[in-house]
Amino acid sequence: MDLVVQMWRFLGERRKFWLLPIIVVTVLIGGLLVLAQGSVVAPFIYTLF
Repeated sequence: MDLVVQMWRFLGERRKFWLLPIIVVTVLIGGLLVLAQGSVVAPFIYTLF
């Protein structure tokens, strides 16, 4: 949780709010790949990328 707080402070101080969508999409795709790794849908997820 400390990493999230530090990242938010960095974005606020440096006015780099345009990085926020990039970070969110990267985390969502990473989470999707981790969750789909052992499931039946894994072959279909990997064909998207």
